[in-house]
This record gives sequence, C-alpha cells and structure tokens, in this order.
Amino acid sequence: MSPAEKPNAEELRVDSARVAALYIEHADDLRRLLNGILRNSELAAEALQAAFVKAVEVGHTAKQETLKAWLFRVAVNEALVIKRRQKVDGEAIRRVAWSQSKNDSLPDDRLVRWETVEAVRLAMEGLPPEQRQVVRMRVYENKTFAVIANELGTPLSTVLSRMQLALRKLRGKLDK
Repeated sequence: MSPAEKPNAEELRVDSARVAALYIEHADDLRRLLNGILRNSELAAEALQAAFVKAVEVGHTAKQETLKAWLFRVAVNEALVIKRRQKVDGEAIRRVAWSQSKNDSLPDDRLVRWETVEAVRLAMEGLPPEQRQVVRMRVYENKTFAVIANELGTPLSTVLSRMQLALRKLRGKLDK
C-alpha cells in the first residue's frame, strides 16, 4: 500500500452516525454501570464521554459483532482510570495536609510533646525490668509477642501477661 493509499486518521474513525446509534442504544446501560462503579453521576458522565471519544477514535479496531462488549470494556476501563486518579489525588492531599500540620505546629506543641516523651520515659523506668524489656521489644523494636517469647526463652502467656501488667501500670501513671 503506497502512502497515498493509506487511510488518514479521519478515515479510520468510526462514522458519527454509527457512534450516535451506539450512544442511543447503550448510553443508559453504560451510565448505570458507571454509576455503580464510581458512585458519582458526574464522574460517570465523564467516563461515559471518554468511552465514546475512544469509540470515535479507535472503535474501528473492534470487530463489528463485539462492538457492544468492546464499548462496555472501554467504559469500565475509563471508570477505573478515574478511580485511580481519585486515589492518587487523595493521597497527595493527605500528604500535603500532613506536612502542613507538622510545619504549622504551635511553639507550645514541641514543649507538650517533649513533656509527654519525658513522662513516658519516667513511667517506663518505674516498671519492673522484665515488663520494661517486653514493652521496649514490642513498642520500640516492633517485634511480635511470639518473637519476644522466643528470644527471651519464656512462654508466650508470660510475655503477654508482662505486657498487660506493664500497660496497666503505665496507664495508671500517665493518666494522672
């Protein structure tokens, strides 16, 4: 096929009459499906529009007998793209809010935080050594109770009891 014989992008597109017929025939079903996925009528309308834009642009690549299934698949994919974009946007907003809250802290916040850390440190020093060791391994070293029991060579129930007693004592000292 010579370059002159190759169809251009306009010629490859599905004709507007066929897309209009597809829209009339399937738009309501697609809208219901997209509303179910996105739970937002505006986002569903956006996904529906994107699906029909794809139908115009690349609908010619689908087999005529599977065009309806192709259109539904495209619509679902567009809805999933929107959901991913929402998730990424939400994560970015949470990160910005978190960094702002850390930067906007009041001067008193550092003092309060320091006092809290100091109170916990003093309360920890007041614990019996066995309980303090279990709390440190669990909280500061992030070890599971099973690992702690294994490393200390004590039964799991003993480790759990030590932790429970330690937390009860810490709570009593820190709630004052």
